[in-house]
Amino acid sequence: MKSVNQKRNLTLLTDLYQLTMMNGYYLKGRHEQVAVFDLFFRQNKLITYSLAAGLEQAIDYILNLSFGEEEIAYLRSLNLFDEGFLKYLSTMKFTGDIYAIPEGTVVFPGEPILTVRAPIIQAQLIETALLNIVNHQTLIASKAAKVCHAAQGGSVMEFGLRRAQAPDAGLYGARASIIGGCTSTSNVLAGQLFDVKVAGTHAHSWVMNFPSEYEAFKAYAQIYPQATMLLVDTYNTLKSGVPNAIKVFDELKAQGYKPLGIRLDSGDLAYLSKQARKMLDKAGYPDTIICASGDLDENSISSLKAQGAKIDLWGVGTKLITSEDMPALGGVYKLSAMIEEDGSITPKIKLSDNSAKITNPGFKTVYRVYVNGMAEADLIALRGEKIDTSGPLTLYHPLERWKSITFENYTIKELTVKVVENGKVCYDMPALKQIAEYSKADLATFWEEYIRNDYPHIFKVDLSDGLYALKTDMIKKIRG
Repeated sequence: MKSVNQKRNLTLLTDLYQLTMMNGYYLKGRHEQVAVFDLFFRQNKLITYSLAAGLEQAIDYILNLSFGEEEIAYLRSLNLFDEGFLKYLSTMKFTGDIYAIPEGTVVFPGEPILTVRAPIIQAQLIETALLNIVNHQTLIASKAAKVCHAAQGGSVMEFGLRRAQAPDAGLYGARASIIGGCTSTSNVLAGQLFDVKVAGTHAHSWVMNFPSEYEAFKAYAQIYPQATMLLVDTYNTLKSGVPNAIKVFDELKAQGYKPLGIRLDSGDLAYLSKQARKMLDKAGYPDTIICASGDLDENSISSLKAQGAKIDLWGVGTKLITSEDMPALGGVYKLSAMIEEDGSITPKIKLSDNSAKITNPGFKTVYRVYVNGMAEADLIALRGEKIDTSGPLTLYHPLERWKSITFENYTIKELTVKVVENGKVCYDMPALKQIAEYSKADLATFWEEYIRNDYPHIFKVDLSDGLYALKTDMIKKIRG
């Protein structure tokens, strides 16, 4: 049995029906046809925008696809696959192109976060893993952005590892939370792998291990005099915890050290933080930090801020790492075009009685419209379609075409970039810190109305004239 710490071959991290379809494509001689697939998420009540995340891991997965002897032997044991197909898999590598919106970019429903252009046998295989990777990190990055937005400039630490749904969810959830705005993580492995700040204090067990709370605080301060953050709610926050912390702070101060602060993990955090602030200020420690943790999320943080809580640093765990109110992004991966041998594009569309589930056909890209440096709308367009920016630009609601907006003085930027070409990376993957900085800057280009947590305005996402005409024409032809 393999150890969970061994480097895993993730090639079989897919749904069975992907492989049975691949076998079918092979047997029908259609496996080398080049297809275009889009990965995107649909509109929902809880996530009106998100932050693209997971691209680096998605590309790493794709470029390391390899059906080794063990994988082939297992597939053969299922008695489902043609022997010629299994032989084909034994030498198959990804040879296609990947287009994506860079990690940390604000993205909206319907926009292709990632587009795959590859032989359909390859594009089909990677669907499940791509959705697994991008759905999860994009979801957690969005949740983190909401939490950090609620903190109104206060720092947020990601504390979710022990409640994450398995090691990978904790590891890559921590990564996504940094993209979403968290300043540190308690996850040491994430700190090592992604070169981000790790943070933490001590547990209640530390306090309980010593004869008294004061002795526990004193011992901790002796070991970490330059980073003394004391958990003060083990017994009685205001009657013993804060007074004992102040006593230890006095001792540190006499030794020439500056105490860091206290942490509250339970009780009425608004009341306790306000009282603790008064006590600390009166004792001569106005610069000490008050950190709070304990089942926090954007809603409880907003409530505490509204109550005037004196909290500087937030430790958010369970409800962030599991995205408790919405545990799945709901991203999908849909065929949008076939590339013919002569290079021409045959668009594909999925119809539905639910208009929101009708897909956008064709090989596409995404543009963003800015006015005075602020994002005002997005445009999903056909790749290669010329967008006339020589005069006013009018955009329409993708379904309710009587709704329109015209921009006079604007700039337009293509968001989609090529990441992989012919199976080789052609894009410089930024470090996580760079992605986090980029994400912060990108969010700053959006008006508060679009990114506020409660009842945000719906950001305008339009279809270009060419894409809209193609879509409506295809719908009419298919439905007769």
